[in-house]
Amino acid sequence: MKIALIQQPCTKDKQENIERAVKAAKKAALKGAKIIAFAELAFEPFYPQHKNPQNRLSLAEPIPGPTTERFIKLAEELGVVFVLNLYERDGDRAYDTSPVIDADGTLLGTTRMVHITDYPGFHEQDYYDPGDHGAPVYQTEFARIGVAICYDRHYPEYMRRLALQGAEIVFVPQAGAVGEWPEGLYEAEMRVASFQNGYFTALCNRVGKEEVLEFAGESFVCDPFGQVIARAASGKDEILLCDIDLKRIKESPAKRWFFRDRRPELYKKWF
Repeated sequence: MKIALIQQPCTKDKQENIERAVKAAKKAALKGAKIIAFAELAFEPFYPQHKNPQNRLSLAEPIPGPTTERFIKLAEELGVVFVLNLYERDGDRAYDTSPVIDADGTLLGTTRMVHITDYPGFHEQDYYDPGDHGAPVYQTEFARIGVAICYDRHYPEYMRRLALQGAEIVFVPQAGAVGEWPEGLYEAEMRVASFQNGYFTALCNRVGKEEVLEFAGESFVCDPFGQVIARAASGKDEILLCDIDLKRIKESPAKRWFFRDRRPELYKKWF
C-alpha cells in the first residue's frame, strides 16, 4: 500500500491553497497513493505566529464545513483516505483538528490536538482550546490509523495510547520551523515512537517562509523497526510517496516482545 504526504507552502488565500492541495492529491492518487495526509493548518496561514488574535473564531470553520465537504467528494471520486488538518470552530471554542475521511467519502471523525503550547512563534494557547476527543484510532478501508497533531507527538503516553488501540499508521501533521529544535531531533523522536509502539509514523510538515517563521518541510516516514524509509526535501514543495507493508508490524520488536512484557498493573499505581 502506498501513502502520500503533501508538504506545500501557504499563501494568505485559503481557496488558492485548497486548489493546489486538490491538484496535488489527484497527482498522488494517480501514482497509487491510498492514504493522503497534509501538514498542520495546511490550507491557511499558521495563525499562532502572532499573539492576541482580535477574533480567533472568525478565522476558523466548522466541521463538517466547506473544506471537509470538498475533500469528502474528492475522497469518493478518487477512492482514497484523507487526513486533513484545519482550524475548527465549534460554538465558542476553536481547535487544531484533523478530520479523517474514508475512501468512500465517510467522515469517520475528528482528532483535536490535546496539548497546547505557547512560546515565540507558536502562541497556540491564544488560538486553540485543548482537544476533548481523546486519541481516537480510525478503521479506514486500507489501515487502522491514528493522528498525533504536532505538539501531541512529544507525549509518550499519547503515542502509546494510539498503539494500545491498534493503530497501524500514526500520521503527524506538523508546523515545524527551521532551527526550532536541534537538527535530527524530530526524526529521532518519531523513530523511537515507531520502535517502541510497533507502528509506522508519517510526519507531514509545512514548508515555506511566512511572516515570522520559515517552515522546514523534510516530511518523513518511519517503519515499526524505527528506520526512516522515506524523506522529503528541505524547503521544497513536494509530494512524498512511500510504500507501507503492514505485515511488518507483527514482526516488530514492540509487537513481539515489548507489549507482551508490559506491566499495566504497576502503571496504575505509579500514575
